[in-house]
Amino acid sequence: MIYLAYLIVAAGVVWFSVKASDYVDLLDKKTNLSGAFIGGIMLSAVTSLPELFTSISATVLIGEPGLCLGNILGSDLFNMAMLSFFLLLFTRTFAKASLSASHRAVTLFVLACYVLLILDWLDILNVNILSVSLTSVCIVILYVLSVRYMSAEDGTGDDTEEDTSPLTVKQVAVRFVAVSIGIVALSIIITYITDAISIRLNLGQGMAGALFLGIATSLPEAASTVTLLRMGNVDIAFGNIVGSNIFNFIIMAVVDILYHGSVYDFSDPQTVVLMLCGAAALPVMWLMMKFRNKWTKIACPVWILACYVVFLIG
Repeated sequence: MIYLAYLIVAAGVVWFSVKASDYVDLLDKKTNLSGAFIGGIMLSAVTSLPELFTSISATVLIGEPGLCLGNILGSDLFNMAMLSFFLLLFTRTFAKASLSASHRAVTLFVLACYVLLILDWLDILNVNILSVSLTSVCIVILYVLSVRYMSAEDGTGDDTEEDTSPLTVKQVAVRFVAVSIGIVALSIIITYITDAISIRLNLGQGMAGALFLGIATSLPEAASTVTLLRMGNVDIAFGNIVGSNIFNFIIMAVVDILYHGSVYDFSDPQTVVLMLCGAAALPVMWLMMKFRNKWTKIACPVWILACYVVFLIG
């Protein structure tokens, strides 16, 4: 019964998240806001709302920081693996697309976040400033820099679809708020369900967070990525994944501030494996965007998928 409840709640999170993405897209068409800003920052933030509230619930409400860390790292690695899998299916579309330079810059910022975690794990950067980890402070700085890059990007203009919706800007905004509340409520519920499943299956917090929380909260990114690639809009597909990954790290920093204790809990060996696999995938992600030749467009996605498989069997 608990597994059925998990599937139902996860489906609800996906539905609400997809609807929220639709309303953000309508705001892009109906307002003068920058399309790159909305797609790279707002859309990724919306599809990352499940990670935000499940992470807060896992730490502040039930006191399981390992679930939070597994959730964030699991979501990031799953995002990269999922994008790589679909790029193998849309190889020609990927080869012809133009990608914004900001995606590569933000990918390097995400890699820097992984380096910070590794230094914290090795007790090299395990320092607190007024009860807040120095790692979190550095992550906030990296996120601010990434936002500057994404905000300055004009985009490639791949999406030429006209606005045909009869909804007004006010109506879109109200519906966006409504589905966001639904995301919050279901995200809190799924955290409790995941904790119960991890206890029943005797899973470590890192594995439970990465599998049950990480995958469930990344399904909105998966749905939007498939849709964008089928439309041929590879640039926004990459922007959504890269933006979601860096946003996930700012979630970790926020939770660290709210939680009375360290959120950087590496006691579960699976969490360490997950962190190292993510760090190994990111440089290849950058190469995949920078050099799109016959070798990289196949070898790079395969490498990233292999990193995810190593985590699963590690």
